Amino acid sequence: MRRFHIYITLLCLSLCASSHAQFYTLQQCLEEGLMNNYSLRISRNEMQIAKNNATWGNAGFLPTVDVSAGYNTTTNSTNTKSQTEGTTKDRRAFDQTIDVGVDLNWTIFDGFNITTTYKELQILKQQGEINTRIAIEDFIATLTAEYYNYIQQEIRLKNFKNTMSLSKERLRIVEERYHIGNFSRLDYLQAMVDFNADSTQYMKQQELVHTSRINLNELMAIRDIDRPIQVQDSLIDLKHVLDFSELWESTLATNASLLRANQNTDLAQLDYKKVLSRNYPYLRLNAGYGYTSNKYDVSNDIRRRDNWGFRGGLTIGFNIFDGNRKRERKNASLSIRNAQLERQQLKQSLRADLSNLWQAYQNNIQILVMERQNIIAAKENYDAAKDRYLLGDLSGVAMREAQVSLSDAEERILSAEYETKMCEISLLQLSGKITYYLE
Repeated sequence: MRRFHIYITLLCLSLCASSHAQFYTLQQCLEEGLMNNYSLRISRNEMQIAKNNATWGNAGFLPTVDVSAGYNTTTNSTNTKSQTEGTTKDRRAFDQTIDVGVDLNWTIFDGFNITTTYKELQILKQQGEINTRIAIEDFIATLTAEYYNYIQQEIRLKNFKNTMSLSKERLRIVEERYHIGNFSRLDYLQAMVDFNADSTQYMKQQELVHTSRINLNELMAIRDIDRPIQVQDSLIDLKHVLDFSELWESTLATNASLLRANQNTDLAQLDYKKVLSRNYPYLRLNAGYGYTSNKYDVSNDIRRRDNWGFRGGLTIGFNIFDGNRKRERKNASLSIRNAQLERQQLKQSLRADLSNLWQAYQNNIQILVMERQNIIAAKENYDAAKDRYLLGDLSGVAMREAQVSLSDAEERILSAEYETKMCEISLLQLSGKITYYLE
């Protein structure tokens, strides 16, 4: 009776986990995640910041216009001594000055530094887009891997449930024959131990299914992180046919990290040009229009004076020596070389990763073919062992070995399918084709 309650409890847990669950395809998971995922939203905002910065004004090309106004007062006491009138005293003379003006300052030319800075900002804008693309591709790969991990854990849960059912059936047979004297108590106890072990394994697997489900909800930024979900797929799909040469050509042409390395080289070259721009003269324009009003409280003929008008001028200059130009030019040249070397290193690393993943992909495909043959043999072996066991021609230990052999074959084929899928995801990500899963 206790075993019956355990079995019913496990089934209820399984049914409760799947009730009221929302069904998702891989494409639906990706679409919801791409819209809601917090990391992607942050990355898009950073891309927008880089886009907002890519302007002529931020590069320093546009003039600055300032409006200023001021009011000043002075209170003075003076003694003025003249030859004709003697000493004249003025006490607390209150003078006022009002200033209002508009000033314009504009750097017209500074040795191509402004245009170089603008080109730099444009590349940074493109790099922001590349960074967002990298974040999106990483997200697609991560969520796709977790989606198929969830399928893997669900399949494993079903396999363990089936194993538990087989152990329960074996225990029932042993128990019946134990009571009529055909089996010993040792056989009965061993069958009970095996059933309890399989039940424990099933319960632990439910934890892994729960964890994978939580991970999917987190990646999709679902507020109710514990929300039950179910995926439409029940198998790990391996229908894609990949070609190594095509993957490598696509990697060279579209890999986001490689494109970003190219942009880093361009940025290093522009930094070098900015250093060289200091070898040229600069030309600056300044202009303004102002109004000044002075009020005097001194006893003389001038009581108030108003001035207004335009002012302007050009300034041309040349920096003869600053002590750092030679050093900065050498460092900028080395930075270009480093950027080129980093690109070559990245290219070599991508080639190594692609080769290793391709080898693993090919091996897993071959392993999968063998394991599919093994699972057929394991099922036949188990069926034959079960028939002999029912006839009493096979011991409980041998029956358990046949059952474990079948369980191991199911686990190996599931692992081979999942590992092959992980290689496929990584190969598509390296070659810039990971968005295939959105189609």
